[in-house]
Amino acid sequence: MGLSATSSIAQSALASAAAQSSILSSNIANVSTAGYSRKSANIVTALNGSSTVVSIQRATNTALLGNMLQATSSSAAQSAVSDGLTQIQDTLGLNGTTATATSAATPSDNSPSTLIASLTDALQAYASAPDTVANGTAAVNAASTLTAALNSASAAVQNVRLQADGSIASSVQTINNLLTQFQAVNQQIVAGTASGADISGAQDTRDSILTQLSTQIGITTAATSNGGTSIATDSGVTLFDGVARQLSFTPTTAFASGTTGNDVSVDGVAITGSSAVMAISSGALAGLTTLRDSTAPSYQNQLDQIAGSLISTFAETSASGSPAQLAGLFTDGGSITLPTTTTGLAASISVAASVDPSQGGTATLLRDGNISGGSTTANTTGDAAFSGNLDQLVAALGATQTFDSTSGGVGTGTLATYASSSVGWIESSYQTATNAASLQSSLVSTATSALSNSTGVNLDDQMSQMLDIEHAYQASAQLLNTVGTMYTSLITAMN
Repeated sequence: MGLSATSSIAQSALASAAAQSSILSSNIANVSTAGYSRKSANIVTALNGSSTVVSIQRATNTALLGNMLQATSSSAAQSAVSDGLTQIQDTLGLNGTTATATSAATPSDNSPSTLIASLTDALQAYASAPDTVANGTAAVNAASTLTAALNSASAAVQNVRLQADGSIASSVQTINNLLTQFQAVNQQIVAGTASGADISGAQDTRDSILTQLSTQIGITTAATSNGGTSIATDSGVTLFDGVARQLSFTPTTAFASGTTGNDVSVDGVAITGSSAVMAISSGALAGLTTLRDSTAPSYQNQLDQIAGSLISTFAETSASGSPAQLAGLFTDGGSITLPTTTTGLAASISVAASVDPSQGGTATLLRDGNISGGSTTANTTGDAAFSGNLDQLVAALGATQTFDSTSGGVGTGTLATYASSSVGWIESSYQTATNAASLQSSLVSTATSALSNSTGVNLDDQMSQMLDIEHAYQASAQLLNTVGTMYTSLITAMN
């Protein structure tokens, strides 16, 4: 082999070593960078022994990436439900404890179950001493506390729904922005694949966008023949296939019991809501929709049934007979007419002003009857020791009733039993969502760690390779120096 060929080989080796050293330096510098994938040089050796870096290869693991995206979506969905239920829990003051109709109330417990038990105790105390005005006031106050708690709980539920609706709007905007970013990166990767340019950095950016996207919505990906990637929802609706498709959503300005939020759609195809044929099942968007359209409305239905039962249980017989009954202690927003539906009653239920001393009323009407002003009077003699009406109210409050069990509470039982089952339902739903969110979070951590171990940077390994490259560089430099010395000697000899 001639000196010229040897020199050429040594120079190509130096260039390859420099390129490899640069790649390793980048790997080492990004050892703690989230989402960075390990890079390596693809070197081709020619027949004459020279070497050339023809491309830069990026470490990938499609299966592990898919597992991480799926776990991220599932975790985000469960966290959205858990966070919403936490707000309702805080309003009820349960603080992780279960209140029943017979258990003692904790200082912060403001659940309907506990307050119904307090009302029952107050009515029994008043029935045992009906001539004690303070007992009547205490019973009315217990009723007022109960209605205030139902009002607050209903407001909290609707606020959770309103916040979820706003978060859905934000999620849709984020998804659209990410899809637009993905389109630009995908075009760069496709063009780079065709021209042979280094696309490893763009591929890292692509995976980062996919990770962010999976937090908002469950997705699946597939490689395309031109080097790009297509994206679909976890239900199969195309989000990106060369061109980004846009999600659309119209927020709802206010929520009340019975209000239905709007669907999210992709080019007119609904992916959330009851009308969705291909509804998504994971991602924050799915969790927020479940919270807004299913979980929160179910608990609202339970609150409304409790309010409706209170109004009907304490209703009085109409003096005119038409209608047969009028509102008693509890009313629908002050109306003496009984409501025809339970929808929205938890928000509007109140204590009749005529019996509430804080509103200028007389508490003894609870003992005597005719709270509405149009009902029959139970205590016709005006006896201060009369307890018949109070005894009947206590009995009615403890009677078995029928409830709509589809929302989560028991189908039959006393009002106290139903309220207790309602508390159990909200706590069980919260615990289920919290446990699921915790599990999915662990899965995300495991999947992320596995992906990092497979495609990330191992500092010891990279430093070892760097040392090998330095030795190779030194050997090539020494060879080049030797060739130079031989050239010098040859020229000297010729002269």
